[in-house]
Amino acid sequence: MRADSRPVFVCVHGGSSNARAWGPLQNELALLGHRSYAVDLPGHGDLADTPAAYYRQPQDIAALAAAPSPVRGVTLRDNVRHVVDTLRRLAASGPVVLVGNSLGGLTITAVANTAPELLDRVVYLSALCLGDPAMLTEAWNVVDDNLLDAAVARIAVPDVRDPGVVRLNWRAAHSDPEVFAALKAAVMADSTDHQFRLLLDSMDPDETYAAMEPGALIRADTWGRVPHTYVRLSDDRSLTPAVQDHMIRTADALTPHHPFDVHTLAASHVGYFSRPRLFAELLTSLV
Repeated sequence: MRADSRPVFVCVHGGSSNARAWGPLQNELALLGHRSYAVDLPGHGDLADTPAAYYRQPQDIAALAAAPSPVRGVTLRDNVRHVVDTLRRLAASGPVVLVGNSLGGLTITAVANTAPELLDRVVYLSALCLGDPAMLTEAWNVVDDNLLDAAVARIAVPDVRDPGVVRLNWRAAHSDPEVFAALKAAVMADSTDHQFRLLLDSMDPDETYAAMEPGALIRADTWGRVPHTYVRLSDDRSLTPAVQDHMIRTADALTPHHPFDVHTLAASHVGYFSRPRLFAELLTSLV
């Protein structure tokens, strides 16, 4: 028998991020009487041996490019195994709501496919949700006027030696006002400059897009059994509303009898960091 009827929110971060990004939201959830757990996916946050050259000042970009990556070889299966182990340890103490943002959406989908019995709900905060195999291999039939692609191109570290690894020098934005403004507009325009600096300092440099594989596609017989919510972020300039809506429609077409429960917040891509109370109130209202 479960010890508590209130849910624990398990949060899965997006690309180049880690558990620290969820701290403000976790504080607000606690003030509302709810427990939460923020996951560091393999190769991220406290589980990562981040290159020392990333933190040294002045930075040596050649040394940063040459340093081995903590996410080299990490797969979607590794992410799923890690999250499912966490869910099993938490499940006995109450219902579990799995929450993901951005790239973390691929992992929470795969987890719901693998262990739907452990979940009471899965929540996408402007997160990737793939309902059609063509979404892995073909251009999407949607206008994507995001600001993120151009912004991160300005901080990409060239000549990284590990295959499949993208290394972004988030800390370079501190010394370049134009880069800072471009990244802030793309990621968290509804924050103060101080808040955005805090987010920049929490970011991991490395990411791998190995999770973009067939295991991340929703399955009607497993994922479709779990109540699922999509939180649209109408001010998101990284994963734009048009892209979010396209993913919702595609998923609903696969599970027409169990469509997404959709909510909209006027917030940026990482608005849960800059405006955590808004997100905490919505999450707790779902349960």
